[in-house]
This record gives sequence, C-alpha cells and structure tokens, in this order.
Amino acid sequence: MGKLVKLITLFSTLFLTACGLFEYHPNEIRFDESQRNLNAKAFEEISATDGGKDTVRFILMGDTQRFYDQLEDFVLSANQQENIDFTAIAGDITDFGLGKEFIWINDILTRLDKPYFAVVGNHDLTGNGSRAFREMFGPLDDSFVFRNKQFVMVNTNSREYGFEGMVPDLNWLEERLSLTEVDQSIVISHVAPFTGDFDRELEIPYAQTLAESNKVRLSLHGHSHNFRSVSPYEDDVQYIVTSTVGKRQYLVFTVWGDDYSFEQVEF
Repeated sequence: MGKLVKLITLFSTLFLTACGLFEYHPNEIRFDESQRNLNAKAFEEISATDGGKDTVRFILMGDTQRFYDQLEDFVLSANQQENIDFTAIAGDITDFGLGKEFIWINDILTRLDKPYFAVVGNHDLTGNGSRAFREMFGPLDDSFVFRNKQFVMVNTNSREYGFEGMVPDLNWLEERLSLTEVDQSIVISHVAPFTGDFDRELEIPYAQTLAESNKVRLSLHGHSHNFRSVSPYEDDVQYIVTSTVGKRQYLVFTVWGDDYSFEQVEF
C-alpha cells in the first residue's frame, strides 16, 4: 500500500509540474488589466491633451494582421511624425481573432509615442475574436469627441453577420451623428460601403446617413489592402481607404474646422 501511495504522489507531482509547460488553448482569452479597455483608455488620454486647440492631426493605418516586422517599422516611422495626436487602426488587427494575436500586436503598438485605438475588422471576428476585441478594446460601435470633432467607430463587417440587415447599426450611427455640439464628425470603420463585404441593402442608407447629417466629410476604412480615395455617392463625403501596413504605407490626416487634408506616407 505504501508503494502505491508513493507512486500516486510521484505521478501527481510530475503532472502538476508538467502543467506549467502546456500552452493555453489558442481560443482562450487571457488579458491582464493593462490589456483591457484600451480604446476607452486611449480616448481619455487623447482628451487630456485637448488644450483648446482646433486642429487635429492623426494617423490612419490598417490591417496589421500577420505583418509583425512591418508593424515594428511602422511604429518607428509614426514616432517621427510631428504633432500627431493619435493613431487609428482601421480593423483587422489579427488574422484569426486569437487572443495571442491581439496581445502580440498590442505589445508592438504600445511603443507608439501617442495613444492608439482600433475599430473591429472581419478577421477580428473569427472564432472568439468578437469577445477578445470587446475585452481588449471595448464596444464594436463607439465614439469620442476631441477638439470639437467627433470620431465615430462603426462595425461594418456585414458578411460576418450573414448580411442580416443589422450591421452596420444605422440607428446607432444616426443617433451619434445627430450630436450638435461638434463642428465635424469623422467616421472610421473597416469595410467601406462600396465593397462586396458590406450589406448591399444598407449601402445607400449608410451613405445617406452620413451625408444627411451635414457633419461628415470623411468616411475612413481599411480592408481592401490598397489606397483609394473616392466620392461615389454624389455628396460631400469623401471615402478614403488606407493600405495595409504590409505594404508599408499609412495616411496622415490634418483636420481643422470642417476642412481636412491628408498625405500618404511610405516607410
């Protein structure tokens, strides 16, 4: 009996020791406090630098996915830009929606000198990605006001919801764009309305919602991995798509009053 007890004790010790060697399941989500609610933390940090100025200068970059080496170089380039207030990531932070991917990308982006926030992309919704994004960044639809300009982040990944007519949430978007105390609203999402992954039934209503607010001049996107700047709906809204970081390009916007300019940067 004593030998059996010793064997059981030895097996238990070896098992418990070995447990520390096993990786977590890839779909598990384990973020520490510093990796949670990043958008809200970024909004608070950005707002603290308001300073009564009018002009906002920010970077738009998209589709980090598996481009870790290029992302490292992006951070070096972005930190050389002058008078940047923040960086907006136009979705597809990850390739497979894995918690580890979110952590790896965030570890690199925390080296930016200025705050960053992200909108959700279609790849970020894979597997448990929706939950991971919400835990790390926050709501899939969100907004904040900075220097009398509202930045509105919208989930436009219609295909991932079966084109059921609810994504993007136009009621929420219209309500946000009705804010009267701002001179301009800038909408940022992953999928542009004129692409095949946007719900065709919502394309024109989306464009009308932006145009009829009389506050939106810019609708900014990623997803297509190629730069594009168009105004396809015969209104005053310009739709601008940033290239992927994998192509070593990003955009720098300067916004003042109800006007703006932008430049494409290669690194």
